[in-house]
Amino acid sequence: MQEFILPDLEATHKWAREFAKTLHAPVVVALHGDLGMGKSEIARTIIRTLRGEKTIVPSPTFTIVQNYDGISHFDLYRISDESELTEVGLPYAIQNDITIIEWPDVAAGMLPENTIHVYISLCGADCGTGRKIIVKQK
Repeated sequence: MQEFILPDLEATHKWAREFAKTLHAPVVVALHGDLGMGKSEIARTIIRTLRGEKTIVPSPTFTIVQNYDGISHFDLYRISDESELTEVGLPYAIQNDITIIEWPDVAAGMLPENTIHVYISLCGADCGTGRKIIVKQK
């Protein structure tokens, strides 16, 4: 387990850029956190680090998945049943891509053991409005 205190958005971007450089397909990154914690911002930074700063990275909230040449970005907020995950291509992505998943709980039964879980929360007294990141991988 690793823990990071990120006092502001700039520190979050820096952390996500460094984290992105460690990722090689196939790998799954599960982003956990409440609304507004920065899951999409971290995913966007990872994608732009690996595919170019000018890459347009819309939120996949309504499309469920966006693909970026070997990177699949899923937002499972609107998925209520694990059976829907095959339809949106999650099993294929897990086996082949760098797969970034926001709201991963519905997919828990499909995630490989070596999934990198990133937990994002407010860090409170440690840094005010900044974020605390905990990274766990079995």
